[in-house]
Amino acid sequence: MARLSVSLRRRWRELYHRSSIQVILSLFFTAVAVVGMVFLGLTLFLRFSASNNALLVENSQRVLSQVNLNLDARLREMMRVSDAAYYRVIKDADLAEEDIARDLELLYYTSRESLVSIAVFSDSGDLIAAAPLAVLKNSVSPEREGWFSAAQERIENLHFSTPHVQNLFVDPDYRYRWVVSLSRHVELTRDGAIESGVLLVDMSYSGIEQICKDVDLGAGQGGYLYLMDGAGEIVYHPRQQLIYAGLLEENNASAAAYADGSHNEVFQGQRRQVTVKTVGYTGWKLVGVVPSENLWDNYGQLLLFFLFIVFFSVFLLVLVNLRLSAWITAPMKKLDRAVKELEAGRETVDLKVDGPYEVEHLSRSIQSMVSTMRHLMDDILQQEEQKRRSELDVLQSQINPHFLYNTLDSVIWMTENGRTEDAVVMLTSLARLFRISLSRGSNIITVAEELEHARHYLTIQKMRYKNKFSADLSAEDGVEGLYTIKLIVQPILENAIYHGMDYADGDGKICVQAFREGEDVVIEVADNGPGMPEEVVERLLDQSGVYAAAGSKGSGIGLRNVHRRIQLTFGRAYGLSILSEPDDGTVVRIRLPALDEEAGRRYRKEGGQ
Repeated sequence: MARLSVSLRRRWRELYHRSSIQVILSLFFTAVAVVGMVFLGLTLFLRFSASNNALLVENSQRVLSQVNLNLDARLREMMRVSDAAYYRVIKDADLAEEDIARDLELLYYTSRESLVSIAVFSDSGDLIAAAPLAVLKNSVSPEREGWFSAAQERIENLHFSTPHVQNLFVDPDYRYRWVVSLSRHVELTRDGAIESGVLLVDMSYSGIEQICKDVDLGAGQGGYLYLMDGAGEIVYHPRQQLIYAGLLEENNASAAAYADGSHNEVFQGQRRQVTVKTVGYTGWKLVGVVPSENLWDNYGQLLLFFLFIVFFSVFLLVLVNLRLSAWITAPMKKLDRAVKELEAGRETVDLKVDGPYEVEHLSRSIQSMVSTMRHLMDDILQQEEQKRRSELDVLQSQINPHFLYNTLDSVIWMTENGRTEDAVVMLTSLARLFRISLSRGSNIITVAEELEHARHYLTIQKMRYKNKFSADLSAEDGVEGLYTIKLIVQPILENAIYHGMDYADGDGKICVQAFREGEDVVIEVADNGPGMPEEVVERLLDQSGVYAAAGSKGSGIGLRNVHRRIQLTFGRAYGLSILSEPDDGTVVRIRLPALDEEAGRRYRKEGGQ
């Protein structure tokens, strides 16, 4: 608990320091009023919700009572037909002398809208009379039917069956009708003797379905009503076919034990309000089901009204508080905006602010501080630019003397040995090479000029190494016209020759390719030399010091020199990458931005050349 309190206080302090004065003032005034309104509103809302819930329960019970009355009327009509058939037809007739079929038919036609058939059977299941159909199917045994055995077992009661297809009689129209059967034990008179029998009255199921379907429980979508017998067997359900098919389940077994009234239950993870009403004479139960989620749908308008009042009140409070706090904090906000513009790098910012004495004094102090900082920043930028130029110049100066001394030694050696023609060719290539190196003082040249510089360098080195290796230079269309910093390929070639071609015996090969790769230019230098292990590759571009393999030639500048120059000019996204495996050669990739003439001119100006 103590840790939670400390954490909350820390977060509150962080929020306090990040917020403006206007926001803090507005929040404090608004929070007090909003808490009061929300508390009062929730109290009223919960009170109204409870009342509305009670009204919904009452409405469900009222709807079930109305359905019960309609069912009761339909069942009473069925019972009246049964009583009329028994007491007016069967009781007054001696079956040995009279045929009661005509009387049953007349009785049927008086109630044919709700009846399907009336039939009288003997105690053994033989048909005595029926209307309107009077021929039993050969495959039917009435004495095995549930309604027949129920009438014989409890002779003092009327028995109502669950819905089933009427399949006793031969129907010339081949119709299958869903019925609810009322069966009862009757006493038959034959030759003055009394014997037992069963009276069957089939009521059309559509009548019950018509009464129960489309019942509105007043809870929006999701509420429904179903009918079951006393044992929990479903008589009517709006999704009865799905239940019979096993695609849907109903909690009718539990509902059968509910007393009349309203109950709350959880079925298949859903909370529901269940209202139960028993139908008289039958023991059937009407069950109204309303998911609890739908009860809340009835509170929608009340909740929307409550939210509207709260949000509207909060809006007014925030508007008033913001206006008041804005008037108080306007000078500070203006000064804050000016400081943010300075932070964003804007050159000219109006820092003069009218307001209380403290704000004006702060404004003048900031103006003085900004002026001093700008002078200091200009000095620092000039120093950094000079430092960068000096570093580039030092790196550049490390390349030219190194190669010049080695080449001049070769020219002297050729001249002393009478190879004047070779010396002339080498000096010519050396002159052209240094003409490109000078580039009229510019550090930025075209890729074509850089490749030409590399070609002259390779001419000199092939003569020095007596054609131990061959070289191939190529460039993709459009690449030669792009711009790069100068003298970046020659040190890579020097490294490839000294470390890769020194022991070649005429089979050495160096390939130089320049091509576009997205928005970049890649110059790739590949050789078929002995290659290097991974740990050597990792240390080649290490800026912490100079690394040279044991027994190797060269100045130790090479790759790191080029890598450093590229990154100083274009940024750390560019530079060298090395791929090498022992006995599998080496590939050095130089990655540069693709600079057109305008971009190259801009870098030339930044370099001060």
